[in-house]
Amino acid sequence: MSILIGRKRECERLEKCMKAATAQLVVVYGRRRVGKTFLVNQYFKNKLEFKVTGAYGQPKEVQLRNFGDELNRRSEKEWANPKDWIQAFNYLRNYIEELSDDEKHVFFIDEMPWLDTHKSGFLPAFEYFWNDYGSGKDNLVFVICGSATSWMMDNIANNKGGLFNRQTCRLYLEPFTLAQTREYLLAQGMSWSEYDIAECYMIMGGIPYYLSLLENDLSYVQNIDNLFFRKKAELWDEFEHLYRTLFVNSDKYVQVMECLSEKRSGYTRNEIAEKTGIAANGKLTKILENLINSGFVRASSFYGNKKKATLFQSSDYYTNFYFRFLRNNHGKDEHYWSKALDIPSRRSWAGLTFEQVCKDHIDQIKKKLGISGVLSEEYIWFTRGDEELGISGAQIDLLIERRDRIINICEIKFSSDEFIIDKEYDHKLRNKIEAFKRNTSTKYGLQLTMITTYGVKNNKYSSIMGNQITLEDLFDA
Repeated sequence: MSILIGRKRECERLEKCMKAATAQLVVVYGRRRVGKTFLVNQYFKNKLEFKVTGAYGQPKEVQLRNFGDELNRRSEKEWANPKDWIQAFNYLRNYIEELSDDEKHVFFIDEMPWLDTHKSGFLPAFEYFWNDYGSGKDNLVFVICGSATSWMMDNIANNKGGLFNRQTCRLYLEPFTLAQTREYLLAQGMSWSEYDIAECYMIMGGIPYYLSLLENDLSYVQNIDNLFFRKKAELWDEFEHLYRTLFVNSDKYVQVMECLSEKRSGYTRNEIAEKTGIAANGKLTKILENLINSGFVRASSFYGNKKKATLFQSSDYYTNFYFRFLRNNHGKDEHYWSKALDIPSRRSWAGLTFEQVCKDHIDQIKKKLGISGVLSEEYIWFTRGDEELGISGAQIDLLIERRDRIINICEIKFSSDEFIIDKEYDHKLRNKIEAFKRNTSTKYGLQLTMITTYGVKNNKYSSIMGNQITLEDLFDA
């Protein structure tokens, strides 16, 4: 079994860097807890010639001392603590010169954003080091990593200064898919049903660190009680730590996420400003941009109206679970999740969150539909009703508009058994299709697609569904 489950593509990319004939600057970024450090450590193992990790909230003097201490552990020379970052990288340059020229040497700076403290001069010093020296060392592979995705994007990936166009490899680590989550759990001795894995995914997402805390001698619901609802549970205070370490002025980011957690279809930028009190200016735009880049928010387009404002939706599973169940429930009932199997709030949460799981597995949905090679775009759509005219409102949470002039109207339901379409629901679906035709005047062909856990029960109304996709299909690799 490979330790690096679900990271085959990233490992192949790192292998190319190791075989490259020129110096490599490798940028690894992604959401906190997604496994960036684990990937680098496990892939390179004993090949790291130098590794230093930024310390959260520590001043420049502490960061420089840590840098110097690591250098002394690695080098045969004795180095004094560097007085600034220019000197620190000069020391590093001298250390590299001690190494042989006939093999690759890997250097790793982890949590780089935490090294760039206020007025530290870190980034200019690193830029000068790489441009003046590192980029010319053909046997040098320099890996930089950070969880503060906004900093990594602004200062490294989209750098307009000394590092502009200097990165030779950029790896964005995504959370595990359902299939990768199952593979990981099996490797840890947990042979759970796809239904339980899906519910666990709807709480933790495919975040390897969270999954690593699960215990194989406990059931799925027992694990959730143990990790979230037990007094002083491991993941109870994760929320505050997560946002504080990722974002400057994290209270504003939390305000936005709390706002978005209130409505599944999301809010426009102006609606967010109105509800949070954050001015609808460049500051709010930057907050939303950083949340999107960090994987906490999804920007969704509204079908058929390109002038309509983008809708922003909360897309972080842990955050949504926190606001729904944890914030006001810690310590009240240590077995809350075990006892809440059939309460309305849990059923409602599962239904709404399964829609997000489907949006995160569009590739699997397209594969099942047989359109993997067809270009497509995904949208949401809704229309308000008019009581005076007797027109009902309608909402479609996922539309797949295909280049072959077909639109899949996806109906998404999370059910513990086969889903039953009765007369009332059949009528609702037909009204929804008619409302969509009437309001969009689309000329595309429409296919009604049901995405549910165990499929649709065969009866006289089930034929309305042109396609069916089950939970098993979403687990496809």
